[in-house]
Amino acid sequence: MERLPLLLTNDDGVNSPGLLNLASALNRLGHPILVIAPLKEQSASGMKLTLRNGMKFQEHKELAKSIKINKDSDLRIFSLDGTPCDCVIVALDGGLNKITPEISPSLCISGINRGPNLSVDIFHSGTVSAAREASLYGLPSICVSLATYSHENYSDSISCTLQIVDTVSRLLPIKPPNLLRPEGSKMKFANKELTSVQNSFLLGDIFLNINVPEVWNGEIQTVNLGARWYQNASDMMSNDLNEVTFHVGAATIIEEEIENTDCVSIKNGYASITPLASWPQSHPLGLSNKLIEEALEYNIKTGLPSWL
Repeated sequence: MERLPLLLTNDDGVNSPGLLNLASALNRLGHPILVIAPLKEQSASGMKLTLRNGMKFQEHKELAKSIKINKDSDLRIFSLDGTPCDCVIVALDGGLNKITPEISPSLCISGINRGPNLSVDIFHSGTVSAAREASLYGLPSICVSLATYSHENYSDSISCTLQIVDTVSRLLPIKPPNLLRPEGSKMKFANKELTSVQNSFLLGDIFLNINVPEVWNGEIQTVNLGARWYQNASDMMSNDLNEVTFHVGAATIIEEEIENTDCVSIKNGYASITPLASWPQSHPLGLSNKLIEEALEYNIKTGLPSWL
């Protein structure tokens, strides 16, 4: 099977081990890899864009050389002094194809993020937002997070990601049919022989949010988002000058025990996959409840979405 060219990004920065270890593993398999990631950490940046300042852009040839294993497969690494969404826009609609004409991505992978992106996290996460941004541009996308801060061993997360990329690759064409959305909201099918959910993924109207637990049991579950609540989410501090500052970061996280949700899957040692709609339901490309339900159907043996 021909290996898909891949766009990799993240919100932890271009030097993060989750990103580089994943890029190296994918390169080993023969995937042409284009990495463009923030120069510095941009965690919890959401879909923030840099509108008023120029962003420094540079290639990291020595970094690429240090992680490259397959000499016959392209691997190029760039950084941008901006946000994850800035990186995706530059990659897809900013002229980067003139610098890297040899790599035209078929799929965007955002991650591997350090820390969970469960439940409400998807609204704040730069990792999730980068995948969503790519999907808005019509590129099929997934995002991956190691759902713990207790270690930085990405081996399980990489194994899980490679399994999912291999499965996704069987569905995707080399050339994304809806890249840059040439027909706006009018393109409804990439391939009329495929199901509605499969077409939605190919067109960028659904993307996948993946979390891998601290200790993975080797199994995957396709699930809904859970209910996760942050309490005491900001601290007020003062100094000798009587200045008041606030620090955001929850002291307590409460997760509800709701079956078939990402929070519970991770707690029980499963990797979770949650299909997410790229657009709000009120948008012309918003997905119906029926289609979301179909996207959540899974293969009992593998736990993967059945439409993959």
